[in-house]
Amino acid sequence: MCIRHANGNFQRPAHKEHLISIVDDDASMREALVGLVRSLGYEVRDFASAEDFLASNDLGQFSCAITDVQMPGMNGFELKHELSTRHSSLPVIMITSRTEAGIEEKAISSGATCFLRKPFEAATLLNCLQRILAN
Repeated sequence: MCIRHANGNFQRPAHKEHLISIVDDDASMREALVGLVRSLGYEVRDFASAEDFLASNDLGQFSCAITDVQMPGMNGFELKHELSTRHSSLPVIMITSRTEAGIEEKAISSGATCFLRKPFEAATLLNCLQRILAN
């Protein structure tokens, strides 16, 4: 999951002014996402649960949240609902490996800005982040 231009060079933009949160209970997936988002030039903080993220003292500092849909305790849909109550302007990217019909529509109707199905390409996440952070 790296971004390579046609000339073979890797793109590493500097976006240090944006703090991105990664919320995923799967430690290996969380670590992979942290590495990917950092490699794209963003500052990142990761959380093992939605509850940990919501308890963060930095909640108002985040430019975007990337969250798994399926987690123990509060799931991604419930997290988005809680964020809408507390911090309505925070864009959310929902990711999942679930395949049931209607899950993407549910994510978008819940207010997610982007929905990505695992596995996804790094370029897809980058495009989503760029679109969100350009606004």
